[in-house]
Amino acid sequence: MTDDTMALRELLQKGSDASLLREMIGFAAQRLMELDTEPLCGAAHGERSADR
Repeated sequence: MTDDTMALRELLQKGSDASLLREMIGFAAQRLMELDTEPLCGAAHGERSADR
């Protein structure tokens, strides 16, 4: 969650409104996709099991 907060803070410090909006929508879409796929995979992004 801290990484998400830091990424959002970096987005807010960027330039024009159009690019900010584009970045924010991309950020939100990426998080929604991750939240949707994590239960299907049984692991969070970058998480490794003992078998691997």
